[in-house]
Amino acid sequence: MTDDKTNAAVTYSSYLNIDELLSLQRPRSTGPTGPEHDEMLFIVIHQVYELWFKELLHEFDRVRHLLEDDEPHRAQHTLKRILTILKVMVAQLDILETMTPLEFLSFRERLDAASGFQSDQFRQIEFVLGVKSTAAIQRFPEGSRARVELERRYRAPTLWDAFLRYLSREGYAVPESHLHRDVIAPVEPSPEIQQILVTLYRKDTKNAELCERLVDLDEGIQEWRYRHVKMVERTIGAKRGTGGSPGAAYLRETIGRPLFPDLWEIRSQL
Repeated sequence: MTDDKTNAAVTYSSYLNIDELLSLQRPRSTGPTGPEHDEMLFIVIHQVYELWFKELLHEFDRVRHLLEDDEPHRAQHTLKRILTILKVMVAQLDILETMTPLEFLSFRERLDAASGFQSDQFRQIEFVLGVKSTAAIQRFPEGSRARVELERRYRAPTLWDAFLRYLSREGYAVPESHLHRDVIAPVEPSPEIQQILVTLYRKDTKNAELCERLVDLDEGIQEWRYRHVKMVERTIGAKRGTGGSPGAAYLRETIGRPLFPDLWEIRSQL
């Protein structure tokens, strides 16, 4: 007995699950003329962001594995893809900003406790980049997909850890305390690492280029954070976010924190 689904020709729609995909946009607002017009835009934009977050995690894992395999050129190529995705994510904020405060207010109450603060995938991205928090994990139920993934990434080495271990295999005298540091702890500036990086920049073009891609990544994340907070301020001002989140006040606190402080500290030493 044959399975008709196995023998069916793959189409654009079946490969991408288009019917299922298009059924996932479900506005909650109601009214005499139906759902509020701008709620569809709000849903689509945020669903697309979650898809980009998924792709970024996929690419970050790739970069880490390539560094572990001592393939810096391929790691650079993947970092360039990540940077391009970040630019697209920032550009999408331009679309969201076409929605006025009153248009957002027309359906905001329907979000109830829902908040972008609850995006586990963005928290996973932060964990990969060294910004880890037990509070972020505890927002999700025990055994849930989100919590399992956050716990896994919480315990895993960061991208910076993979980079330092790569430099060690390249012959640089990275101190053991950095090679075996507590991966849960935030990345702090280190004079020893900065001395290594200054030497690298002056004598090692290949790895200096890799460092510059990491600086680009750090800057790209900062650009996203800045544009995000300005979008929130433009839409809701100083109000608290949905679900009781701090809103723009919290987001402003995240701006200006370098992910890879040593790569910024050495700028004045070169």
